[in-house]
Amino acid sequence: MYDFVTALWTTLRARIEALRREPEAGYSTETVLVTALLVVAALAVIAILVTKITAKANGINL
Repeated sequence: MYDFVTALWTTLRARIEALRREPEAGYSTETVLVTALLVVAALAVIAILVTKITAKANGINL
């Protein structure tokens, strides 16, 4: 377990150092993350709307 933590820490420090050398390197990752969060939010809104519209349509007496 200790070797795994050491390797993980070493890898993390190397990635941080690489990002410090080239600050724009993480920009695409940030963009992908923000886009994914927006997609999840849009799907949640669509699910809420579909639920409310379906409930309203089922409540109509013909």
